[in-house]
Amino acid sequence: MSIMWKYLDKRSATVAAIKDYDNMQFIIDNTDDAIKAERDKIMGIGSPNWDGMPRSYNPGAAEDRILNGIEEIDILKERYRQAVEYMEWFQPAWNQLNEDDRYVLETFYGDENSYGNGAVGYIASYFGIEQSSAYKRKNRALDQLTVLLFGKE
Repeated sequence: MSIMWKYLDKRSATVAAIKDYDNMQFIIDNTDDAIKAERDKIMGIGSPNWDGMPRSYNPGAAEDRILNGIEEIDILKERYRQAVEYMEWFQPAWNQLNEDDRYVLETFYGDENSYGNGAVGYIASYFGIEQSSAYKRKNRALDQLTVLLFGKE
């Protein structure tokens, strides 16, 4: 084990991983469509734009469009690879949490709610507990997910 793991703020990294979950799922779900759209742009013939402005002639415009499209596809594929790698790391730990712990963490850190935006009240009313107990429940769930993701230190 590398010494850097000793100084990594695992709790903050866990919160960041929870916040990234929806974005990574979106990348996985939509990358194929984005690549297809980019390939269609590469293969299509550019049409003139009749806006009355004078044009300059670029004999390499088609090649530039193809190269830009290939670069964009490479970027999309790299994002997809990173999203899949993230899911392979995060999803098993997330699945080991019970439903209540997932609800608490999604409420506090998910895209629908930003921290401090009434999340404590939602959790307190959902479980029928006081707000201080809701914070404790959030901390326990976050600690458990941190251990599942990074191991015990």
